[in-house]
Amino acid sequence: MKISELLTVDTINLNLQGNGKDDVIRGLAKKLYDAGKVDDFQAFVKDVWDRENEISTAVGNGIAIPHAKSSHVNNAAIAFGRALPGIDYGDDNCQLVFLIAAGEHASDEHLKALSKLSGFLMDDIFRANLILTRTPEDVEKLIAEKENSDATDSAQPQVSSKQSIVGITACTAGIAHTYMAAQALTDAGAKLHIPVKIETQGSSGTENELTDEEIRNATAVVIAADRTIDLSRFNGKHVLQTSTKMGINEAEKLVETAPQAVIYHDANGNSSNKKHNDGKGQAKSIGFGIYKHLMNGVSFMLPFVVAGGILMAISFMFGTQSSNTASSQYNSFAAFLNMVGSKAAFGLMVPIFAGYVAYSIADRPGLAPGAIGGMLAYTGGSGFLGDVVAGFVAGYVVVVLKKILIKLPNSLQGLNPVLLYPVIGTFLTATVIHYLINTPVGSFNKALTAWLQHMSGANAVLIGFILAALLVSDMGGPLNKITYAFGIQMLTAGVYAPMAAIMCGGMIPPIALGLATTFFKNKFTTQERETGKVAYVLGACFITEGVIPFAGADPLRVIPGNIIGAGVGGALSMLFGITLQAPHGGIFVIPIAINHPLLYVLCILAGAIVECLIVGLTKKTVTIDDMTKAENTDQTEKSEVASIF
Repeated sequence: MKISELLTVDTINLNLQGNGKDDVIRGLAKKLYDAGKVDDFQAFVKDVWDRENEISTAVGNGIAIPHAKSSHVNNAAIAFGRALPGIDYGDDNCQLVFLIAAGEHASDEHLKALSKLSGFLMDDIFRANLILTRTPEDVEKLIAEKENSDATDSAQPQVSSKQSIVGITACTAGIAHTYMAAQALTDAGAKLHIPVKIETQGSSGTENELTDEEIRNATAVVIAADRTIDLSRFNGKHVLQTSTKMGINEAEKLVETAPQAVIYHDANGNSSNKKHNDGKGQAKSIGFGIYKHLMNGVSFMLPFVVAGGILMAISFMFGTQSSNTASSQYNSFAAFLNMVGSKAAFGLMVPIFAGYVAYSIADRPGLAPGAIGGMLAYTGGSGFLGDVVAGFVAGYVVVVLKKILIKLPNSLQGLNPVLLYPVIGTFLTATVIHYLINTPVGSFNKALTAWLQHMSGANAVLIGFILAALLVSDMGGPLNKITYAFGIQMLTAGVYAPMAAIMCGGMIPPIALGLATTFFKNKFTTQERETGKVAYVLGACFITEGVIPFAGADPLRVIPGNIIGAGVGGALSMLFGITLQAPHGGIFVIPIAINHPLLYVLCILAGAIVECLIVGLTKKTVTIDDMTKAENTDQTEKSEVASIF
């Protein structure tokens, strides 16, 4: 779909007049209505104003691009108005105004064409020629020529320079500002002789996607967005965050100053300045792809787990049987809290996980089939294992559908995101889960649950050791998440001992390192001893990542200590038959959700003491030279941080 097919002679006004923004919008909307592109003039104007009220569409350089996705648009179209004296548009005095009308379910082809116009308007010569045109036919010809000349130069090269910038642009509607900001930043990079590659996250999905290698090699990152962007990919990089409007109007300044921006750190306070594997590379490996999709699902699932788990734990304050109507402990408010946690939050976490695994694979069209498939796995008995399968099946089913349905005529492309993807994707995913997955996986789950319920002695000790050790082995990585998910599945099945062992193991490493810095002070620097004080708190809250600073500094001693110490605690927890009816909360849920609270605390302390001794006795004594080097490094880091501001 070309811009010249959307902008016609009867939607061009080269003598636009009015006293303000409303006159401009109404004047151009009337053009579209008279041309039969819009079926309800007043309703369409309201939709345009709804978008305008979110953020002004005046983008600088005397240009405004009001736009809306509306159910009152018959056919995607563009109206162009020129006012040589300029019209007050609120934020700017505008001479060139393009009103973009997209259907509520506009196809990707329409949206790409509309977005391309935004990029054209960043060209100074193109804007000058628009000012000089005399007839609507001249405007049509100018745009057609621009499209033809741009067709051979539309792809951005991969970033491979020693100094380079990568970034993301995204506006609320995903039509105009997204692409204008991307074009402005790219042009600014060319002017400054700095390679720039920008990923756009618009209405038609992610385009020009950044690779892990490009991000790794980039000097800095520019995020010009009007909505929330996931920054996890840019961990450890200089990240400059701003709006799309600043990306359009101050592009050169952003490209120049991005390398001095604050270094972004993830929620755990870690940076990603790690060595990466060469060869085929992680990004291209099947294993890394699976990991990325799983972690996307986990990241969206965790808030449901934590919210549900804490509310369940609070309900136990009224008694462990307070939600049971047949019990003397029954309390209506406690039953309400338990219902919210166990039914609503835990009921949603399974489809949320599958939906966002599919979303990671197939973008937005994968969300509904994945979530529905996950719910079918949950209700059909295959539990979390079936949920994982549902997410991947839905994601790749939709990927295949995209490749097949792209061959449909342009007039039918609008049916893809609202009808064909969700209906066909859901049907195929549900068929696989119901007929192929639920029965065998459900049987396996029942057998596993029965075995765990009757497990005792050496088997219980071994399982407890393995679960706790796996949880801490990569300190928040994939093994940690998989083990935790297993504990949640057992919890929902009414088997509470594995989750107790898992939380016990997760609490031990930070507490152990806190103890080590207290009782083996000569083995740690001053900074590490200060970090040890914080580790006590993190461990008590079941935040295993509190041990990462120590593991990073001395992995050969700390990581084995983590595994052994946590394993001992998990094994003791299972040996003593301790159960936990909440999936999170650390020390806050021990008094109310653990059947033997004091014994559980002793298990944690036993594991922490074992690890404390392993680390404390094997670490070398810190010398005065080591202390001096550490202090100098700390001062250097502080001065580098200060220089950023």
